Amino acid sequence: MYADRLRGRIYVKQLAFIARIGYNTDVNCLFLYNPASGKGKVARKIGYIRRRLDKIFDHAEIAATSSAEDLESRVREGAGKFDVILFSGGDGTFNHVLQGVGTREVRLGYIPGGTTNDVARSLGIPRTIRGALNVIERGYCEQVDCMRVNDRYAMYIAAAGAFTRTTYITPQSAKKKLGILAYAFECLKNEMDFKVFPLRINCDGVCEESHAVLIFVLNGRSVASFPINRSGSMQDGRLELVVIKQAERPGFFRRIGAYFSLASLFLFGVKVKKKDILYLSGRHITVSTDDGVVWDLDGEEGMRGNIAVEVLPQRMRLFVPRNKKI
Repeated sequence: MYADRLRGRIYVKQLAFIARIGYNTDVNCLFLYNPASGKGKVARKIGYIRRRLDKIFDHAEIAATSSAEDLESRVREGAGKFDVILFSGGDGTFNHVLQGVGTREVRLGYIPGGTTNDVARSLGIPRTIRGALNVIERGYCEQVDCMRVNDRYAMYIAAAGAFTRTTYITPQSAKKKLGILAYAFECLKNEMDFKVFPLRINCDGVCEESHAVLIFVLNGRSVASFPINRSGSMQDGRLELVVIKQAERPGFFRRIGAYFSLASLFLFGVKVKKKDILYLSGRHITVSTDDGVVWDLDGEEGMRGNIAVEVLPQRMRLFVPRNKKI
């Protein structure tokens, strides 16, 4: 008797989910996860995740990915076969999912499983497995912006300069042991010498030329778990750009000043009033710089040198909490 009532409740929940996401047939999903992300929490909870997905969807296929290339390939193939693609990992995992999805139409669901989870913070997605699954189960979707950077996609940031290499050079073993502190130790060990590089920027026709130690092009609100772009949105069709400017050959005090500017940026946000911090907002941004400048895309090592960035309004359809700022 109890089992019949339980099956009835599950069936009603499935009907409600189908109604919310707009399907009138069976709903199937593919769940991909990176077993190395964060401290391996998702891999340890895979049994619980399977039970939850079996209650939400008519069919759920679960697979661990072995590499970024494997993830992109599985997403690319799955976008043509599944109604929903769910995935777990860090911000880099999200980036690789974007590359796999490309221009295909598929609903996405995200279970944060990384170290900083800046995309989840920007979208208001809970950073617990249970909370993220609750968001997916409620079935509420929104169209969110992403970025195209040259021929690649990015979800929340394209960055170059001070500390930006840290996300992809910090050993995975250190991140598993220390979490976000691993990034701090890597910065102190290898990233305290801020290198100066030239910039020529065009942001919707506004041109700036300078030398700099850091540049962010932002779609999200959070960077390294700090809400530095508090007033930003992933639904406004705009990008925010912030630069910490520097003299071409800085002396001691100018070098020290760059550290204070970096601290001000993370403490007070991109709109902090400081003469060596440039803030712009627009839809199309081009940056010309040296060929040796390496760009970080969502925590993954990207291209070098010049970039062209454009916002892709409402490009991705994603399960998000209702009544949360996006």
